[in-house]
Amino acid sequence: MSGHSKWSTIKRKKGAADAKRGQVFTRLAREIVMAAREGGGDPEANFKLRLAVDKARANNMPKENIERAIKRGTGEDKEGTAFESVMYEGYAPHGVALLIQVVTDNRNRSVSDVRRVLTRHNGSMGEGGSVGWQFARKAYFAIHSRDHSPEEIFEMAVEAGADDVITGEDSVEIVAPVEAFQAVRDRLAEAKIAPDEAELRMEPNAKMELPQAEAVQVMKVIEQLEELDDVQNVYSNLSITDEVMAAYEAAM
Repeated sequence: MSGHSKWSTIKRKKGAADAKRGQVFTRLAREIVMAAREGGGDPEANFKLRLAVDKARANNMPKENIERAIKRGTGEDKEGTAFESVMYEGYAPHGVALLIQVVTDNRNRSVSDVRRVLTRHNGSMGEGGSVGWQFARKAYFAIHSRDHSPEEIFEMAVEAGADDVITGEDSVEIVAPVEAFQAVRDRLAEAKIAPDEAELRMEPNAKMELPQAEAVQVMKVIEQLEELDDVQNVYSNLSITDEVMAAYEAAM
């Protein structure tokens, strides 16, 4: 199942291009604002904020931008737009379940944009709870295995409490309970292993397999959803094999 990491890599490359236009910084700032609003402005005491700040730093977001976003979240900076976080549920073509995380200052605009993309591709919005039960919040890490032994990473992850370790051609993915996030992170740090991704995300309880052409079609719909300004993340239960990944890359 290395296809998942490859897809993440492609999205990171796209993210680097987006950052030049400020789009990634805008999304990261919104994530920091929401985290600071919910749990306070101290990254050491606010786990969610620490993750958001780490992600911003990894994307070379200027320090002053990060500090300003934290102040907006805590209310120290009264200027700027008020945001709220919303999780929409829906279905892509062929019945693939989607959770669409949005941070927005206008719910009507956001739901309209999401619905338009889904409807255009024979998908649909779902009622609250219609899709969410198929997912669970997990700790997730993606590591480039070029400089590290996959077996070594596997052993460290399991010792730290990971549920699953997925080894691909040049990457290792670790999925763990939320409460094991820090233990896995600390274990990797002790071994001087810096993950490409380290976050909390919604993982499907079971994945759905589709024929190659249909899977690529769904991936393109997810890509269009991710390009919407208000969308932070799109989670799906689609199974992405290496063959599907290769077909998707060829179609880009």
